[in-house]
Amino acid sequence: MNAQVLGISVDHIPVLTAWTEGFGGINYPLLSDFWPHGEVAQKYGILRSEGHSERALFIVDRDGIIQYIDIHDIDDLPDNEVLLNELRRIDPEAAAKEPPRVEETKFPSGGIVMYCSKWCKDCMKAREWLRARNLKYTEVDIYATPGATTRIREWAGGALVTPTFDIDGTIILDFDEDKLAEVLG
Repeated sequence: MNAQVLGISVDHIPVLTAWTEGFGGINYPLLSDFWPHGEVAQKYGILRSEGHSERALFIVDRDGIIQYIDIHDIDDLPDNEVLLNELRRIDPEAAAKEPPRVEETKFPSGGIVMYCSKWCKDCMKAREWLRARNLKYTEVDIYATPGATTRIREWAGGALVTPTFDIDGTIILDFDEDKLAEVLG
């Protein structure tokens, strides 16, 4: 849709390289705002006093005008569907050329199914928790599986919460050890 994703971090390039390798790579440019430290983040008003930036998403149009801002908790997942809708709003001509989306409707069921992303900290903790208890589970990457984010939003009243568990039809939103232990016995 005539858009380019860019990641910008206040970390040094070797740190960014290690971070992207930890996720198996990313498919967009990741820029270092290390020196002068946080200059871009400061200009956008998201540099924290301790030297870190907020987790923020900006959509900048062709004229350099910020059309959309989303600042949220560092552990929260950005909502890609909201971003796509904003891009469609900003450039309806490009949106009209967008290929139709095919929603996958067959999801795993039975046992423990965890809907998550590769980089979510709570998802990482949940994986460790399940492995420590030798619990077998099926993982659904919400960004690689068409329709998965829609499914989570239906369960979570419109929110995108990860991890979300479907345990034999019982839905548990977020990594809640007590609820998981209760449902799993």
